[in-house]
This record gives sequence, structure tokens and C-alpha cells, in this order.
Amino acid sequence: MLQVITRVPAKINPVLSVGPARRDGYHDLATVFHAVSLYDEVRARAGDDLTVTMSGPYAGGVPSDATNLATRAARALAKRAGVPAKARVDVHKAIPVAAGLAGGSADAAGVLRACDALWELGASDTELATVAATLGSDVPFALAGGTAVGTGRGERLRGITVGTTLHWVLAVASRGLSTPDVYRRLDELRSGVSVPEPAVGEAILTALAGGDPGAVAASLRNDMQEAAVALRPELADTLRAGREAGALGGIVSGSGPTCAFLARDGEHSGELAARLDASGTCAQVLQVTGPARTGD
Repeated sequence: MLQVITRVPAKINPVLSVGPARRDGYHDLATVFHAVSLYDEVRARAGDDLTVTMSGPYAGGVPSDATNLATRAARALAKRAGVPAKARVDVHKAIPVAAGLAGGSADAAGVLRACDALWELGASDTELATVAATLGSDVPFALAGGTAVGTGRGERLRGITVGTTLHWVLAVASRGLSTPDVYRRLDELRSGVSVPEPAVGEAILTALAGGDPGAVAASLRNDMQEAAVALRPELADTLRAGREAGALGGIVSGSGPTCAFLARDGEHSGELAARLDASGTCAQVLQVTGPARTGD
């Protein structure tokens, strides 16, 4: 029986600039998406109807009903293509849930890729990206991975060059954070403050293109970090532990609570991971590299 397998990476945001709240409650973003070598694996094969199952260490944190992004992705693709949504899909979850790493978005992107192949649709990247944008702001990026500037809600993408492999250490928290909760706290913190339109800035783009980890570290910026730390004050301890362990720089990833620390190279990454683990300020420490690509 034909089985399609694809791997989809987690992402971090070396820069995340958040604009003022719009009338509809959403925010315009300007961000750098950077996929890293932490993967969920999606397997799809023929079925009499659509079933999506979760396995792996983080399966328990994923909803099993129709709100599951992987299920929604399969149904959205079938509807657009005019075919029955029939597949048996298994997602092996190695990306932590509600962690600021876009694990759910990665799963949706993996399902789009896998079901496109399973159903022999031959959809173009543009067609898949159109479906992806209806599912979530991070899903279009997860279709390909790599590194890209995202604007709008994050769905408008421009791929950018990274001049070297970057070595990161992820400090994973013991429990997740709700992205809507972090946005609400951000709006509270900004109440009465004039908020500029979001912008990535040239410093991070130059640093990435030049392959200079020190310059990348100096350019790390996340407008959501203050709100995430306000909701989880213990993240301040994690960020401090990373600095004291010798990280070139550290940042809350996306809406958190995962913290991402940049190392000079592979050897430094191992040393940094050991020191962070020994600090007791996080539940798990993971060494990853970027940029990574979907399907790698």
C-alpha cells in the first residue's frame, strides 16, 4: 500500500516585530522565520475516510477533534481539489506543543504535502500556500522551511539567504503558553502607548546573509517577549541562565514559552546545552541547527 512520508521542521523567530492591534483584533507582523532541525513526521496512506492519529512524546497535548490543524488541513485541501477527504494520517509529534515553535502549523503543512502526493493532485507550491494561509499564519512558511521574512499576518513570505549553519539550543518549558493570551497581555502592556508599524530592520538580514553568529545574536528581537515573561515570570530565569551559560544571545521564541539561545558552533552548542540543563530552569534542552527544510 502506498504510503507518503514527509518531515516538517519547527521554527523560531530571530526577529518578531508586532504592530498595533487592528480594529479586527489582529496584528500586522514583520518577522524572520527560521526553520530548525526538530521535526514532526507525517505519514499518509489510503483510507475509507479521514482519520488523523497522533503519536510521539507530545501527542497528548494535541486536540483529537475536528479543530486539529492536521485534520483541518486535509479537509481544506480535499475541498479545494474537489476530491473526497480519504486518508489515514499519522503525525509523530517531536515538536513540543504550545511552545512558540509552530508545531501545529508544521503538522498542517506536512499533511498538505503528504495528501497532495497521496491523492496525486500535483498542486503547485502557490496553490498549497493559498490553502495553507487559510489555516494559520505560520503554515505557509512551514510548507518549505528555510529562512524567510514574513509580513502581513506572517503569510506573505520572501526567502532570504543565511550564510552559514546556525547552532541553537532550545530551552523547553514544562507547560505551554496560549498565543491569544500572550497577544492580550501585549496589548495590555501597550495600552496608551503609540506603537509603530512592524519592521524587521536591515541588521538581522545583513547578519544572516554574512553568516556571522555574533551579529545575528546582537540583532535578536521579539516584541512578544515582555508579555510572555509577564505571564510566565520564570522565563526570566531561563533567559538569565542562558546568558550566564555563555550564549551569544537568547530570545523567547514566538509567543513562547520556549527560549532559543544562539551558540558559536557545534562544540559551543553542546557546552551551552549542558550548562542550561544543569541550571534547572527548563524542562528539556534540545540542540538544533538551521536553516532546515521541509522534507529533509
